[in-house]
Amino acid sequence: FEIHLLELIQKRRARVGYTFKKDEIEDPMIRRIQSVFQRASIKWKDDVKLWLSFVAFCRKWAANVQLSKLFSSLLAFHSNKPGLWILAAKWEMEDCFSSESARQLFLRALRFHPRYPKLYEEYFRMELMHAEKLRKEKQEFEKADMDVGNLEHAEEVLTGELARIVYKNSISVIKSAKFHVSLLSIAQLFDFAKDLQREIYNDLKALHTDDPLTWDYVARQELVIKAQPGEELPTTKQAKAKEVGRREEKCCAVYEEAVKTLPTEAMWKCYMNFCMERFTKKTSSRLLRKKRLERTMATFWKAHVLKLLPEHQYRQLSKLLLYRELLKESLEVADAGVKLFRNSEEMWQVKLEAMISLKSEEITKVFNQAFEYLKPQICLPLWFTWAQWSEEAGTQEEAEMIYKRAVFRLRGDDSATMKEMYLAWAYRSGGYKKARDVFKSLQENRPFSVGFFRKMIEFEKEQESCKMENLREYYERALREFGTVDSDLWMDYIKEELNHPLGRPSNCGQLYWRAMKMLQGESVERFMSKHALHQAGRL
Repeated sequence: FEIHLLELIQKRRARVGYTFKKDEIEDPMIRRIQSVFQRASIKWKDDVKLWLSFVAFCRKWAANVQLSKLFSSLLAFHSNKPGLWILAAKWEMEDCFSSESARQLFLRALRFHPRYPKLYEEYFRMELMHAEKLRKEKQEFEKADMDVGNLEHAEEVLTGELARIVYKNSISVIKSAKFHVSLLSIAQLFDFAKDLQREIYNDLKALHTDDPLTWDYVARQELVIKAQPGEELPTTKQAKAKEVGRREEKCCAVYEEAVKTLPTEAMWKCYMNFCMERFTKKTSSRLLRKKRLERTMATFWKAHVLKLLPEHQYRQLSKLLLYRELLKESLEVADAGVKLFRNSEEMWQVKLEAMISLKSEEITKVFNQAFEYLKPQICLPLWFTWAQWSEEAGTQEEAEMIYKRAVFRLRGDDSATMKEMYLAWAYRSGGYKKARDVFKSLQENRPFSVGFFRKMIEFEKEQESCKMENLREYYERALREFGTVDSDLWMDYIKEELNHPLGRPSNCGQLYWRAMKMLQGESVERFMSKHALHQAGRL
């Protein structure tokens, strides 16, 4: 309440342009809010969200003295949370411009969490920011031709030697290629740290040759290597495409060496990801597009022969080729994936989508093969695809046969979902009479969904001569299945009796008492509330 009131006062001041008496109005309010936060944080010390709300308030209202004390208390209670140490150090560095205080906080944090990578990353970044700030200060002083006297800093500090010490200490504790790459990415943000960047890059290649991430990073660097001094940059589109192709070849040469040195699934996955990323890049060069496709397919078949690709990459590549309208290649990839992952419904789905796009004559045969290998409980998407395809490409008799097979082969909720789809198809293809025949044929074939009955009610209402006795039949059958849990069904039934030209409002009282007897738990209260609102004309 106090915070909202404070914000309202601030808005009114901005609107009327009144800037006086802030020390009499806002300052006491800020102190009161801080007092409430202090009492709350003492009572609920474990509530980190409360502490962070307090921090956010103090930062917004520039209460730096209070915030310094607050961070001390917060870290005393929650020293086991590295993120809070980082938050406090960043505040010292970015808001208070105190590199020394930030450094002390990071050093204290590392005593509590000596193996937490994020702490080292942020400490490393802070030291580089500190060095950059000092370099800028020195440049400004030199421009102004001022005597800096004792403000002169050692050359090692200006070149980022402190960051280098942090780097060396961190890699002796955390031996991970991912961590190494994250430090290198931070160092690359600072132009003055070229020597440090080279050192980290060389250490990465020397210390983590058995990690796919290292090879992946080294290979991708070939794409971003800048032109050497005196080397002319390509200007025409053709020359640029040729240069991009040359760099991609260099990347692939590194990947080829990598998969020979480290022939693992993870390494081939990195190689395939690179090929697919380049294949998806837009280019106006037909030759470059062709090269990328050939490279991607060649890499895929090499990995496939070695059986060193995960299932999702087969699906990913097949869909990508399908999107690019390379139907034959898409089917080849999907077929290769199905042979390795016969129990994967998603893999069969991808293959069938490719076959449908190719208008293959063996689609029905492949659907039947899929159902032989797959468990019934995971087949719903395939049945849906088959039914949809038969609607578009086959006859009504074929489509109905597929829907009937699906309804009787599937179990539980999947069967109920298929019944809804079957009923909707019947109405689309044969109108109300066909839908009613399907409804009657399935009305004793449990399980059902509420949507199955609601669809039939909706179809009845769309008819010119909407019969009330048919609506009653559908509602009664729905209530037989869901009358104990679905309060909306009862309310809709009551409204139908009230609003339909042939309805009987006198039945509403009886329906109300039936609902009260059948509904269970919270459904009773929901029904009573809706019924009361409806009677009052508010629903």
